[in-house]
Amino acid sequence: MPFTPVTGRRLLTAKDEARDILLRAAAGAVKQIGASSLHITFLPKEEWLAAGDAGYLLRTGQQFHWENRGYKTFDEFLGELSSAKRKNLRKERASVREAGVTFEWLTGTDITEAHWDQFFEFYMDTGSRKWGTPYLNREFFSRLGQGLSGQTLLVMAKLGGRTIAGALNLFGEGVLFGRNWGAVDYVPFLHFETCYYQAIDFAIARGLNRVEAGAQGEHKLLRGYLPVETYSAHFIAHKGLARAVDDFLEAERMAVAENISELARHAPFRKKSQP
Repeated sequence: MPFTPVTGRRLLTAKDEARDILLRAAAGAVKQIGASSLHITFLPKEEWLAAGDAGYLLRTGQQFHWENRGYKTFDEFLGELSSAKRKNLRKERASVREAGVTFEWLTGTDITEAHWDQFFEFYMDTGSRKWGTPYLNREFFSRLGQGLSGQTLLVMAKLGGRTIAGALNLFGEGVLFGRNWGAVDYVPFLHFETCYYQAIDFAIARGLNRVEAGAQGEHKLLRGYLPVETYSAHFIAHKGLARAVDDFLEAERMAVAENISELARHAPFRKKSQP
């Protein structure tokens, strides 16, 4: 926070009264220093509602999360999916395995600078192919390894003695957070296996409660990651602009809620196993 899109407390107060004072003081500071706006992202729903009461504009978003309902194995998780979806996931995993791809989980001191060199190559390749501009430099990954290696999971995929793909995850407080991935060779379903299925395997092995795979990508739904709402609050100093944005956000909140409801209807779980 604020770089990583992970929900957590943003208003560090012990009492509700102090929280409300903090929200109003922050809005007052926007006017005092002549700023155009103030934005609080990925805050819990309780803080989000309090911000609305304090005059902030309210926005919702959507992410995809996988919930661990006490699974002991990946097959136990598959057992809660509908027959067709279960067959599809097994087919995808088998395809990667039969292609000869193997996987290695690296955490803590097992992660070396050589691993970061490899992952940085994957990261840059993904950024180039998506017609974007990679915003993390090589030093970032070394510093991540120095400061948070114990909460870092690198999933590295190997084929024919070469490392061809990798996924960067962070974990803590019972949650695994998927962040970046990249590959230099194409193998069908490699992305799904490296980013989604290996993450589930790791979460089950470590007894983690949840995997947060981030926003975008309805393809995650078919792989057991369900849509959830995220929240942000915004204070805009210009009253006319604030009214216009407020009108938009009201319609957007309805659209997000409808989209989540519709996606949930197409969840891959058997009806009696629906979360």
